[in-house]
Amino acid sequence: MRRATDITQRVVDVCVALTVLAALSPVMLVVAVLVRVRLGSPILFRQPRPGRYGVPFTLVKFRTMLDVDPQRGLVTDDDRMTPFGRLLRSTSLDELPTMWNVLRGQMSLVGPRPMLMRYLDRYTPEQHRRHLVRPGVTGLAQVHGRNALSWEEKFALDVLYVDHRSIVLNARICAATLVTVLRREGISAAGTATMPEFMGSGPQVDGRSGNA
Repeated sequence: MRRATDITQRVVDVCVALTVLAALSPVMLVVAVLVRVRLGSPILFRQPRPGRYGVPFTLVKFRTMLDVDPQRGLVTDDDRMTPFGRLLRSTSLDELPTMWNVLRGQMSLVGPRPMLMRYLDRYTPEQHRRHLVRPGVTGLAQVHGRNALSWEEKFALDVLYVDHRSIVLNARICAATLVTVLRREGISAAGTATMPEFMGSGPQVDGRSGNA
């Protein structure tokens, strides 16, 4: 059953990614021009993220922040985030290039969101199970609070998805995602532009401290 779900999900991923990339290419072109004018180059944000089983891939999104520039006081995410960047994030337009990652099989439409590579040795063994599936553009945590959740709450929902994933659940998550995006809910944690860094929440996978 789980194998059949994964195969079906991959077929859906390819079909939806191709449709979105083709249908919304004019929108992506407009966003790309606006990013170039408002934020400068590069237009795309690229960063290594852990995929399935923790294997790295390069995540691609539209850029939403200014470059780090201590002389201008642009150091933290809060400093670097502009109103235009917040608009892109709140509408999830910055995620459109991620369809390329989905098309290539590095991500899925639904799954745990790909976090930073440096978090890999900060997860508990239970939290680490979130990497048993492809990371997703949206997921269970994104429709139950998004960045308003604590890290522990997010990861618990990620593992819950891994254990109970199905085509029906994926459809429900996608539908709920549309509502969340329209309402612009949970865009950031309280007091931050995105989320505070995850420093670990218990015994680590490799025995090191959560601040590694």
